[in-house]
Amino acid sequence: MKIILLAVGRLSRSPETELVKLYTERATAAGRALSLGPVEVVEVESKKPGQAAEAEALRAHLADAHVIACDEHGQMRPSRAFAQEIAALRDRGVRRLVFVIGGADGMEAGLLAQANGRLAFGPQTWPHALARAMLSEQVYRAVSILGGSPYHRD
Repeated sequence: MKIILLAVGRLSRSPETELVKLYTERATAAGRALSLGPVEVVEVESKKPGQAAEAEALRAHLADAHVIACDEHGQMRPSRAFAQEIAALRDRGVRRLVFVIGGADGMEAGLLAQANGRLAFGPQTWPHALARAMLSEQVYRAVSILGGSPYHRD
């Protein structure tokens, strides 16, 4: 199952960008034996400002995908539950899992309604660069949990 981290905006070179790269590469390598991956980051930019234009740019990448929107009102999941959710989707035959991170003003209501699920990183507000790093780390952690790696400790 291909896993895509789809985000509005492009990150410049930064420590967060390096973390995203590190964790997506690790998740891709560890996930091969588990039929998970590759894990990719897709960045989109809208030609116009606002949620509607961002949603249009994001929708272009959502065809035939199971979509989980990263949203402050979403469900918080412990790492093991997150890993089991990914495994269950894979086992049901989902071929593309897309996690969506919207723009600075959040995601358009219609796009949120289209999502198959919502994921929250907690009650705090996080900068987009950190949200991407946290999501990529949690995907890697999920893959390592499913592979029996000692990376995750309860």
